[in-house]
Amino acid sequence: MFLQRKSSTMPTADQAPPGRSEPIPVADRHYVNGNPLRPPFPDGLQQAVFALGCFWGAERCFWQLNGVFTTAVGYIAGFTPNATYEEVCGGRTGHTEAVLVVYDPAKIGYDDLLRTFWESHDPTQGMRQGNDVGTQYRSGIYYFDAEQRAAAEHTRDEYATALAGAGRDAITTEILAAPEFYYAEDYHQQYLAKNPGGYCGLGGTGVKL
Repeated sequence: MFLQRKSSTMPTADQAPPGRSEPIPVADRHYVNGNPLRPPFPDGLQQAVFALGCFWGAERCFWQLNGVFTTAVGYIAGFTPNATYEEVCGGRTGHTEAVLVVYDPAKIGYDDLLRTFWESHDPTQGMRQGNDVGTQYRSGIYYFDAEQRAAAEHTRDEYATALAGAGRDAITTEILAAPEFYYAEDYHQQYLAKNPGGYCGLGGTGVKL
């Protein structure tokens, strides 16, 4: 966001800042729907984590969906515990900006979340998303079980075929078992609800299945 141009090369663990033991503080409740931001969440709900560029716009894509209980933005798949935004933007923590989605599978399926993920950004851009350049803007799906992994890989292959047919580049999205999700600072949470005219930075490919 802010049209920052950072390194597109992943750092190594020994290059990463040490971080901190205490979590970054956030509000107790979602600014839009009033539900809890942190666990424990009600029984029967499931979690998903996606990275699709600037997390301000990415989070809004998901909190608007019927069946989503809560969302939060944070950092994932890096080295620095409880990293700050400034550290992540420095390009040395290895994190990508991500959205935690807590949803009711009786109301919305994981495949529906995946469709929103694939169609809300360009998954072919590597270490960038539009004008936002850097490792923290890479595309990623972070699964919690074998079923989520299978669905993520299946839909990746479907969209890869569709994108190739449209003359687009190969998908660069990483699909990994979900590492720890670190909450971002409170002012980032539900940012576009608090700042309706704020920067979004997302743009899809126009390819739909």
